[in-house]
Amino acid sequence: MNKLLKLSSFALAVVLLASCGMRRGPQGDLVGAEDRPEYNPQEVPYGMVACPGGTFHMGQADQDIAASMANLNKQVTIGGFYMDETEITNNEYRQFINVMMEDSLDVLGEEHVMSNLYPDTTVWVKDYTYHMGDPLMEYYFSHPAFDDYPVVGVDWFAAKYFSEWRTKHKNQANAEDGRAPMPQFRLPSEAEWEYAARGGRDMAVYPWGGPYLRNAKGCLLANFKPGRGDYYSDGFTYTAPVAQFFPNDFGLYDMAGNVSEWCEDAYSDATVPITWDLNPVYNDDNEPRKVVRGGSWKDIAYFLETGTRNFEFQDSARSYIGFRNAMIYLGRSSGREF
Repeated sequence: MNKLLKLSSFALAVVLLASCGMRRGPQGDLVGAEDRPEYNPQEVPYGMVACPGGTFHMGQADQDIAASMANLNKQVTIGGFYMDETEITNNEYRQFINVMMEDSLDVLGEEHVMSNLYPDTTVWVKDYTYHMGDPLMEYYFSHPAFDDYPVVGVDWFAAKYFSEWRTKHKNQANAEDGRAPMPQFRLPSEAEWEYAARGGRDMAVYPWGGPYLRNAKGCLLANFKPGRGDYYSDGFTYTAPVAQFFPNDFGLYDMAGNVSEWCEDAYSDATVPITWDLNPVYNDDNEPRKVVRGGSWKDIAYFLETGTRNFEFQDSARSYIGFRNAMIYLGRSSGREF
């Protein structure tokens, strides 16, 4: 009887231990791979803001002045993502250049870094005829007075390379802390850029809503060219330090004016009808023209509109084109996570 009682007690203990998760390991059950990196809900990357997913009407929100017929309205859905709060600044890009000069010269070579990654400061002279751009050529990227100004003179390839480096830089730190890697930093698709620029205001002409370019006090709402020969009425002759004007409803600054921004997409007049209506992007390695959006300090208001499309050749660096990064949000995009 005592032996039976002992066996019963042992069996009961085994059941209790098993019910409390005290099993030694998988015993023929499907429990998933072990020793996976820790992953909490995705953190908001430093310097970025959340753009919750949604549906909007992509395309021209006002008169197609150029009669290009290249951006007709089309309802599309965008998944949640993060985007840089501001354009990449000179000092942020300098961090990248410093790393390239210190750690990558043996692999890339100094000539490659200086010719293809270092900002082309001569754009301030080459872009304009009979223009005194020498002071900007000398000081814009080198002097600390311009640290918080958007980087320019960077072509599409350099912007892509910067994005790859930024991803490796962040995930190296994550690996050292035992955290799961972050998704890659990248250029936003044209659709993501336009969705972010509208800030949740479907059919908005400008990021602040519109259709006016001044607020109730008469102040201009972006850095652009408001009139013939007038580059200064907004307070800045050329570019402005980032975040000098009000953000849109997503918290993004300078989505109109200051500098135009590279997007991931190749340019085509037929992009609207041929791309899908869920997270559309148009990739074509054989197309040297890449989409730029947002208008710049030298552009008239038409190019600031959220629905205006434009392009530049991928290997061309300009004094009025910069960029910012985006990152996909991993998880259910209900909007509550943001």
